[in-house]
Amino acid sequence: MASLKALKIRIGSVKSTQKITKAMKMVAAAKLRRAQDAAQAGRPYAERLAGVVSSLASKVTVSESSPKLLAGTGKDQVHLLVVATSERGLAGAFNTNIVRAARRKAEALTAQGKTVKFYLAGKKGRVLRRFYPATAILHDADQSAIKNPGFADARTLADDIIRRFEAGEFDVAHLFYGKFVSALVQEPTEQQIIPVASLAAPATATSGAADAAVEYEPDEEAILADLLPRNVAIQLFRAMQENQASFFGAQMNAMDNATRNAGDMIKRLSIQYNRTRQAAITTELVEIISGAEAL
Repeated sequence: MASLKALKIRIGSVKSTQKITKAMKMVAAAKLRRAQDAAQAGRPYAERLAGVVSSLASKVTVSESSPKLLAGTGKDQVHLLVVATSERGLAGAFNTNIVRAARRKAEALTAQGKTVKFYLAGKKGRVLRRFYPATAILHDADQSAIKNPGFADARTLADDIIRRFEAGEFDVAHLFYGKFVSALVQEPTEQQIIPVASLAAPATATSGAADAAVEYEPDEEAILADLLPRNVAIQLFRAMQENQASFFGAQMNAMDNATRNAGDMIKRLSIQYNRTRQAAITTELVEIISGAEAL
């Protein structure tokens, strides 16, 4: 049985931890609203742009002059998995779910005889190094200095990924991130960003764009040269915003659960402390009474 001193020290330690987790929950809750607004505000533009370029991809006639970002390289042997995670932990299973989704995709592609490489955007994605050789990690983007992701940050990553694509380092790129649904729900999401995935069939908001004739001004090459790289950057920017909101939601939940668990532990330890103290007092009284009777 633990001594009274040991129990008292442990109760104090748990109370200190509870104060920290409660403070972290409040900070995450305060940051969540702004991150949630940013993620939701960016969705319509990102989704509409993805619909436009997907519509173009369904109409493109593959030739030597076709933009590779739109038509692809003509093969799909090497796949790049862009895994966007957070830089920090203490957010429950948020990062684990994204990494797990990427690993499942990698296993499915490997089973088909494809070559898989990884582009890590976020420190918590480095856990993939445990499962894959160093040659499979194409790049590890350090984002520790990014507090509030901006479009310039996403454009930097997009330019690097596009440069590697044009250099022939991979044929297809898939993006993995956590889509913000609510403070309680963050959904691991996969999206093909290179080449643009064409629309299989007209659907909802993009149905009109899929059937419409496309006219270019001033010319097709100039439009696509700006539109296609911008689409990759926008999709990465959206992933960073969604991850930001999802991270704070997951962290708020995790810290709330940790605070509750700490409270439960304090109650159990307090009961154990009181019982141990009462037992010690009872033992002393018995000894005193026994000594008095002996006299």
